[in-house]
Amino acid sequence: MAQTKRELVKAALDCRPADRVPVGFWHHFLADQRHADALADPSAWKDNLAGHESFYQSWHPDFMKVMTDGFFLYPHQQLHDLKSIRDAAGIRPLGRDSEWVQKQVELCGILTERYGKDVMVFYNLFAPTRCIEFQQTGSDAKTVITRFMKEDPEALKEVMAVLTEDIATLARAVITEGHADSIYLSVQNIPHPDMTKEKYREFITPSEKAVLEAANESSDYNLLHICGYMGCHNDLTWYKDYPFKAVNWAVAFEGVPLEKGEEIFDHRCVIGGFDNNPEGVLYSGSREEVEAETKKILDKAGTKGVILGADCTVPKDIDPVRFEWVREAAEKYSK
Repeated sequence: MAQTKRELVKAALDCRPADRVPVGFWHHFLADQRHADALADPSAWKDNLAGHESFYQSWHPDFMKVMTDGFFLYPHQQLHDLKSIRDAAGIRPLGRDSEWVQKQVELCGILTERYGKDVMVFYNLFAPTRCIEFQQTGSDAKTVITRFMKEDPEALKEVMAVLTEDIATLARAVITEGHADSIYLSVQNIPHPDMTKEKYREFITPSEKAVLEAANESSDYNLLHICGYMGCHNDLTWYKDYPFKAVNWAVAFEGVPLEKGEEIFDHRCVIGGFDNNPEGVLYSGSREEVEAETKKILDKAGTKGVILGADCTVPKDIDPVRFEWVREAAEKYSK
């Protein structure tokens, strides 16, 4: 009997043989997902749910990644446009009963009710440093952590501990109460020379591992996304000891193909292979070119412990038939 989509993806995540290599792509659904506020604007909530439904029906993916458009902004006002990390001193965790957590559990529950019987559902979360970044509007938004690190390292650690507690709480809740199969945690190197590997391990790694460990209490299938979006290069080796089941990174941007990543991450499951930019084969190539690229990726990476996808979110206007081309090519490859 052929594997169901849930069985197919779980086999890949476990690095066991699968009937075919599973396929998953995703994109955001709101025009401005970063600044939308689903707590204050009911239309953001409605449009996000509608976007998931339209996306699912357009090609019936092998799994669903819940896009948390409308929840990027962590609702601690003291963190918005911080001039000094000391201005956030004394903040307390929002807690499980906060609206920010409750509404995300509700969102997750709606989507797992819709799709969870047929496919695995992964809930997108951002690491604490990324949440701080999203609150800033200045030119140094992506590197503001390095400024706070030098200004008052202990104050930064205290603020990070608060965010970590809330995001870990959210990770547990979307799995145990929202019935997600796992989380998909987005992390990113900070593009500043002061953020060395040693400083990253001191100030950032503990928070990211804590979120993954909280999720691992309730699921064995948590995923790590090392985000190369918008020109941020990452040293993938900084994450090789993180406790995750599978990992996705920007193959094209980082110049690290899936087969190399398999070596870096001790042959855990790898996700990706396709460039997510409009110039890439997935978006712009002919059917024959997409099929050829699929074969090329699988020739090098193999078929065990591999899920085909993209470096990050694909353009919103991509034709979903292109995802089906990849899936059909993967199925043909497996026969």
